[in-house]
Amino acid sequence: MNRSDLRDDLARLILGGELNLTSTEVADKGGLSLEDGKRLWRALGFPDTGDAIAYGGPDVEAVATVAAAIETGVLDEESIFRLTRALGTTMSRLADWQVSTLVEQVEHDVQGGKSASRLEAAVGLATGVARGFEQLMIYAWRRHLAAAAARIEALGAADEELLSTVVTVGFADLSRFTLLSNELDDSTLGALVENFETRCSDIVTAHGGRVIKTLGDAVLFVTADAKEGTRTALDLVRQIASRDDMPDICVGLATGSAISRLGDVFGPSVNLAARLSHVARSNRVLIDEATAAALDDEFDTRTLPPRPLRGFGNVSPITVSERRGFRSR
Repeated sequence: MNRSDLRDDLARLILGGELNLTSTEVADKGGLSLEDGKRLWRALGFPDTGDAIAYGGPDVEAVATVAAAIETGVLDEESIFRLTRALGTTMSRLADWQVSTLVEQVEHDVQGGKSASRLEAAVGLATGVARGFEQLMIYAWRRHLAAAAARIEALGAADEELLSTVVTVGFADLSRFTLLSNELDDSTLGALVENFETRCSDIVTAHGGRVIKTLGDAVLFVTADAKEGTRTALDLVRQIASRDDMPDICVGLATGSAISRLGDVFGPSVNLAARLSHVARSNRVLIDEATAAALDDEFDTRTLPPRPLRGFGNVSPITVSERRGFRSR
């Protein structure tokens, strides 16, 4: 089979059918105006294809799903497109992550003689893995949706603004990352970043927190209270700094109101946590006054001299460590 045929097979396997419709045709068959159809594709993160044949049956089904949601009126049109935009942004990142992960497997299959070419290896992976991964993706989404709904429900009795609540925000930063990125080759740097993000995510999750986003050399996370946030931060330093294959780490923590939008968090506490991580010494945790005030004798704290932090004026960071000999329950 030639490369063109393999490329077509790969597209059909991933997209679930032939591409034989234009944007006008798919919008009409799905029940949306061309304007709303284009709005849908933009929200999902896809460019305007003009008059090109770029769509098929699954695209009609997707358009029809959105058209039916608008018609029933269960959600207003703006909410539907906001959800669609969130889906497109998330899936775009997931797809990039999947492909970059599978590249290594594809190269291994080709070098090991399992496949004659990268395209052939990709077709094999799409055939054998795609369906199972799709089911796992839906399962994970449902579990996360249930957890998010439970968090909102728990806030409902005490917080009128359900998208704004008091949390402890953590910002974990790799030390000397710019210097490292200039010294390491692309493959080594990519492996380092993935290792850092994976270990941070595992530690944060083990403490009951949530990773909000990763930024290559930094991880933003939230926890429900200052004590658990501090335990998380100290555990990050302890576990990552002890590894020879990982650079040093700096962590900033701040407690306060944060607004949740589009899968991200915003607010002064988020900004302050980032500023504190930038001035923290290697393998140290700096916290703000609100976090320190919520701690007990499990921790030792020490207030440092004030220093200017952009957007906050002069701030006195507070170092924190586990009290020697203390045993938590």
